[in-house]
Amino acid sequence: MPTYEATPRFTTDLNRLTPEQRRRFRQAVNAFVDDLRTGRFRAGLRVKGVRRAPGVFELTWDGNGRATWQYGPEIVIGAQHIIWRRIGTHDILTGP
Repeated sequence: MPTYEATPRFTTDLNRLTPEQRRRFRQAVNAFVDDLRTGRFRAGLRVKGVRRAPGVFELTWDGNGRATWQYGPEIVIGAQHIIWRRIGTHDILTGP
C-alpha cells in the first residue's frame, strides 16, 4: 500500500472544497492507488507532468478538479510515497 503526506497548502485547499468535490477526489484516489500498484495510470485520471515544475504531476479528478503531487522518498520498503501538493480547479496550476 502506498504511503502519502500532504503539504499544508494541500490541506488548506482540501478544506475549501465542497463535500461533493471531496467525494469525487476520494473516488479518483481509490483508482489512483490501484494504478500506482500496477505502474500504469488509466486514461480517465489524466495523470501528466506539470510543465513548469519538473517532477510534479497533475491528476484530474473531475472536469475542472485537479490535484498536484510528486513522488517522495520511500517510507515503507517497496511502497511508493506520494506527496500531495495542491488541490482545486485548474487555477492551482498557476501558483507555486
